[in-house]
Amino acid sequence: MEKDKALGYVWAAISGLRDLDDILKIGLDTVLDIINGNVGGIMLLDEPTKTLYYRIYHNLSPKYADEMRLRLGEGIAGKVAKSGKAKLVDDLASEPDAAHPSLISTEGLRAFVSVPLRAKGKLLGVMNVASYTPHHFSEQDVLTLDSIGDQLGIAIEQANLYEQLRRSRERYRRLTQQILVAQEEERRRIARELHDETSQTLSGLTLNLQALIEMANMTSIDNTEFKARLKKVHSLAVQTGNEVSRLIANLRPTILDKLGLLPAIRHYAETNLVPDGINVSFEFDKSLNSFPPRIEAGLFRIIQGTIGNVLQHSKAKNVTINLQKQGDEIALDITDDGIGFNTSEITRIEESGRGAGLFSMKERTRLLGGRCIIDSKPGQGTKVQIIVPLTRSTNNEKN
Repeated sequence: MEKDKALGYVWAAISGLRDLDDILKIGLDTVLDIINGNVGGIMLLDEPTKTLYYRIYHNLSPKYADEMRLRLGEGIAGKVAKSGKAKLVDDLASEPDAAHPSLISTEGLRAFVSVPLRAKGKLLGVMNVASYTPHHFSEQDVLTLDSIGDQLGIAIEQANLYEQLRRSRERYRRLTQQILVAQEEERRRIARELHDETSQTLSGLTLNLQALIEMANMTSIDNTEFKARLKKVHSLAVQTGNEVSRLIANLRPTILDKLGLLPAIRHYAETNLVPDGINVSFEFDKSLNSFPPRIEAGLFRIIQGTIGNVLQHSKAKNVTINLQKQGDEIALDITDDGIGFNTSEITRIEESGRGAGLFSMKERTRLLGGRCIIDSKPGQGTKVQIIVPLTRSTNNEKN
């Protein structure tokens, strides 16, 4: 096969692959098919020890592959790795540079070609092709294999970069999850302290002020200014108590712990939307009685964020919240008839904070193993669709 055709054949076979072992296996199989060979392997460079080891091999014994570990400059493959130049050996049995001759003899290898695998000037390993007969390969085979080695080197580098990216995403996902869990626990702690201490103190203050007002009315105190100030202070205490109750509900509504997600959604939506003149309707699946705690907390926070966006940006008059069970998944739809927006314009969190709500919503959904779909156009309202599995799935987390 001509070199250009061979290169196209190999690239077609490995392009689009992300897993390193898949790239190496398919690449090696394709190379052996091109040169009508049946023995070979790919050795990768272990950076910490500067040694080559077989990552993938075909028709080599496990003993040979396991024990044939070479330092840079050791043996034929080691010299190829160090020099960066391919080498053809017609007969390993008479080759003085061959390492571990007893292993080679037991394996029965004779003709041997080793080519470097490089990317951006960096050595990644070598590809070895062998046969059980001498003089099996030609100089043209070596040139073809050397070019293919450069292709495989690029593919290996891309796979390594993708793996680094995947690991970074996984670390980021875990860190984000830890932050959200810590945030939820801190919300719960603050809400509990506000309820047990601040709210109780304010309730006591309000009751005492009410008692003072009644005492003032029952006695002969004629100081109307004093009574007016007392009533004003009482009113401020009541207002402050209501505000603290609202903060507690936003931080961690007790109704979520006592009655569950559906009543909490209804209460939160009505409490926040109706006072602003926004009508809200609900469509709940009656079979949804209980949820895993992580889903319950996650969906409630998503609804909080969505309602916050509706209040701040949508200018909507009507909102519908639909929560249904679809097989092994939960589907949450929040639809409004507001002014809408162009979703393609929000691709990141801006310095002004624009986009933070959508980012948080998508991140929470992803941590639940779900999908977040936002459908909106200027003048046509907005629909937020959240679909999460009832049992944890990691498929979405790998993407």
